[in-house]
Parts: sequence; C-alpha cells; structure tokens
Amino acid sequence: MPELPDIAVYIEALEREFLGETLIGVRIASPSVLRTFDPPYDAPVGQSVTGFRRIGKRIVFGFPDDLFVVIHLMVAGRLRLEAAGKAIPKKVGLAAFDFDRASIVLTEQGTKRRAGIWVLKGEEALGDEDRGGIEPLEASPSEFKKALTRENRTLKRALTDPRIFSGIGNAYSDEILWSAQLSPVKRTGQLNDEEIAWLHGAVVESLEGWTQRLREEVGDGWPSKVTAFRPDMAVHGKYQEPCPRCGSPVQRIVYASNETNYCATCQTDGKLLADRSLSRLLKDDWPKTIEELEEP
Repeated sequence: MPELPDIAVYIEALEREFLGETLIGVRIASPSVLRTFDPPYDAPVGQSVTGFRRIGKRIVFGFPDDLFVVIHLMVAGRLRLEAAGKAIPKKVGLAAFDFDRASIVLTEQGTKRRAGIWVLKGEEALGDEDRGGIEPLEASPSEFKKALTRENRTLKRALTDPRIFSGIGNAYSDEILWSAQLSPVKRTGQLNDEEIAWLHGAVVESLEGWTQRLREEVGDGWPSKVTAFRPDMAVHGKYQEPCPRCGSPVQRIVYASNETNYCATCQTDGKLLADRSLSRLLKDDWPKTIEELEEP
C-alpha cells in the first residue's frame, strides 16, 4: 500500500505535470471504483486543477468552487502517466483522467478491487475522509507523545492506525520500529520517555529519509516503481535475510493476511515472537486484514 513517502512523491509529480491544467474528460472502465455519485464523476470536467494534497494515504485533486476528486490507491492501485487519450488497460485499468497533453490512468493489479474514487463538494465533505491522525512529520514531541499514548496499543498497531498517525502503513512501520530498536508488540503504555523520543526520531528520520530517496529516484519523471518492497529496506519484506545492523536473520509475525518483519536481536532482546501465542495475546489489537491498516 503506498504510504506517506510514496504519496508525497506522487503529489509532487502531479503538481509538475498537471497543476493549472484543464481536465477535459474522465473515463471509467470499472464502475465499482466510484464511491460517490453526487456530484457525478465528471463534474470536474472543464475545470482547471487548483492544487493537490494528501489526506492520510489519499491523493486529493482540487478544482474551483471547493470541488475535489479523492483517489485511494489501497494495496495495489497505482497511477500511470500515459499519452493523452490512451486506452485504459483491459485487465488492470479502472479509470483515466484526461488532459490536453497527457492522461492519468488508475490501475490495480489482482482480482480484488479495493482502490476507490470519491468526488466531493466542499471542505466539510473532504474533511470527512480524514481519519483524524496527526501528521507525523509536523507533530511536536509533546503532540507525538500525546497521540501515541492516548490508548494502550501495540506499537505496530499504533503506528498504522490512521486515527493516531496519518500516512504510516505496514512497510514503513516495520522500518521505523527497526530504526528505533523497539518491539512491534510492545505496548505504548510500557514506553518510557526516552523510548518515546527514540520512536519520534525514528518516525521523522525514516519518513523524511524515504521521501527524499524516492524523490531522488524519480527526479523530474514519474513515480512508476511504487512498491512496498524495496531492496534497500532494512527488515520489511526481508524474512530470513541478515539484519543490516547486527547480521541476525530477519524474523516475521504472520497474523491472518498480514506480515510484520523485525530483528529479534535488535528489537526483542533475542526473543522470537510466536504467531500462535500472539493471536491469543493481541486479540483485537492486531490488524487481521490489509484493509484494517487503513480502515480501523
């Protein structure tokens, strides 16, 4: 699922290509992608894009008179930059937004259709799409601590809950916890002030660092290689590979359809976190599906 760094780089590319450009058409290949009906999906046609912004893991297109198009890529949705009017791919194509010199094509791999498009009128309606989490790169240390400790959650769940933090998902939470050398199943209520400061620093360093890496990778082009599994990640997607810090094999927690990666040596004092016991221990505090990482 594209997270804060990926969405930030998408928005920068969208601004380079389409800020101020007029939307001349919207094509829908899969009606299920539409999550609203009033205003209609083609309401922005003929209007110029006034801006782009991020709400959590959603991309927002702004148009005059407080009209907005919101795209949530979910797990496998991606945005392609294509020649103007290019046909939407039959198997993976969901929709296209056409401009004079190029088109944005929304695609989604796989058979499940999780990605969605909302057309909204007014800031209040747009605000309803905000799950309420604080912006992790804008929060002060005290704001971060207050949000983190508001509920006694596991660190993994706290970081990925959009009601607590905006834009962090499965991949970058693994990297953040590895950087902070904290267990994914440690409870927020068990953290001391020093550990909270470590975690806050790791959040800022990881998200800013990865945003800059992706920005440099894309340059002035288009982010065409958006993925949650990157070769230079420390632990996410690296099960049984050596930890870059200590060399121990990366471990994993598999719970329902989700997987969390961690280094036992660096993060859990050498203790392996067994899935069966975790199922009983964590109960409702562990996401059971990919969707739960976004829709608690």
